[in-house]
Amino acid sequence: MMPLFRWHKFKGSYFKIALPFYGKNAPMRWIYLSPHLDDAALSAGGWIYDQVQTGNPVEIWTFMCGFPTTTELSPFAQVFHLNWGIPAAADVVRSRRVEEERAAKVMGANTQYFDFLDCIYRQNEKGEWLYHGIFVDPHPEEVDLPARMAAAISARLKPDDELVCQFGVGLHVDHILVRRAAELLGRPLHYVADIPYLFNTPEHLPPHTAGMKEKVETVSEAGIRSWVEAVEQYESQISSLFDGVEQMREKIRTYCSENGGIRFWMRA
Repeated sequence: MMPLFRWHKFKGSYFKIALPFYGKNAPMRWIYLSPHLDDAALSAGGWIYDQVQTGNPVEIWTFMCGFPTTTELSPFAQVFHLNWGIPAAADVVRSRRVEEERAAKVMGANTQYFDFLDCIYRQNEKGEWLYHGIFVDPHPEEVDLPARMAAAISARLKPDDELVCQFGVGLHVDHILVRRAAELLGRPLHYVADIPYLFNTPEHLPPHTAGMKEKVETVSEAGIRSWVEAVEQYESQISSLFDGVEQMREKIRTYCSENGGIRFWMRA
């Protein structure tokens, strides 16, 4: 079995350190099911960092980060590309994966990528664009997508893996689909609220948490700093998610302060 690693920060530089756990004595993995290349860091970056510091191997599995096979873009996708300043979809995915690796290094997490496309790139068999917005219900022609994602997850899982997924607060279609896929696995799930959508639509959270058991995980000061630093790595996304870096820092610190850490839920 290959050794597990964690990233360690020392005097501004990062070093990859092997963890001395093998075989049956290996610690269980914490798997964060992330719809996009930023979601795990945004919603739980501080706790991911703290988990790694205590010796827990953490992996971020990102789903909607495949490379489109066509160079054509829908008018809707073109708006995003204009904002990013990158014409080609493949270049966007490539640059965002680089951002993800930088953020993961800050948190100490490992990464895995799936080949499903972001909703702005998805088409049906006729070549028609399926989505003209992101805060919408899943398209009827994608009814089988959660099952396909669940099968892809199952192929990589170990029996004692702990899974974390987002609720879908804010109703981003890709977040909804990943949650549906996770729930098809029939395994216990840890749920976390979707940041920053939680900040924008807090009224969406209570219906998701009704009847669930809540646990707040305290985040260390080092964890908060690493959380903020990790999110800062997503340079292409900051302006569309927050009113700048300073607001992002303030929002994350306020969330931790008001809640005593990061809130997680499980089904009762």
